[in-house]
Amino acid sequence: MDLLSRGVVKWSGVAGVVGVAAACAMMDSRPASEVVKERAQARANAVVGIDLKAAYGYFTPTTRKELTYESFAASTVPGFWKSATVDKVECKREDLCYASLSVEYVHRGMRIRTPVRESWIREGNEWWYAIKE
Repeated sequence: MDLLSRGVVKWSGVAGVVGVAAACAMMDSRPASEVVKERAQARANAVVGIDLKAAYGYFTPTTRKELTYESFAASTVPGFWKSATVDKVECKREDLCYASLSVEYVHRGMRIRTPVRESWIREGNEWWYAIKE
């Protein structure tokens, strides 16, 4: 084998290892409930932190085709949620989970805690917040 061929073989092997590592990183082997709990909490944190762009990014790709960011932002009351915690996640199917949250907000000067249930669906290799199932 000449030097050029050895170099190509060497770099092809490196590229293959990098490609496999990247593919493994994309396939999360954790239970769906754990992945959804993490994503639901991150979305809730974005809503509480008034990071509407980040919160919008958790909608399903299909929803984002129909609901523009501008429409979402216009329908949102920034700062309404004062805190939010994902209490539990139940997965009914391998592509559908429900996240139960405790959300706090202020109404008439009183801090109120209320339960919120969110639907999360798997599209491709990722879990997304779904307005509708």
